[in-house]
Amino acid sequence: MIQLDSGNVLLKPTHRKQVMTSLRRAARIGERMGNFVLQITMKRIGKAYEVILSVRDAAGDFRVRMKRHDWRDAVRDLARMVCVKLHDQKLGMAF
Repeated sequence: MIQLDSGNVLLKPTHRKQVMTSLRRAARIGERMGNFVLQITMKRIGKAYEVILSVRDAAGDFRVRMKRHDWRDAVRDLARMVCVKLHDQKLGMAF
């Protein structure tokens, strides 16, 4: 399950769709592991955007934080990092 809290960031419906699409692979990996919850919190701080991802699944939980000038860059970088961490957790569960 993916939960999006946009905070003080105004997102259009198409922007919400872009965020969910960029995290689709992470969601698939997490669902295979079981008990998957991905919570996204977005904040605007001055001219920058801070995006925090909290991931909880059967293998454990972790948090990743990114601060960028554009929310799309932050979400894209976080999606890549989360996929790598989830993949590592999945491999750790196998052994």
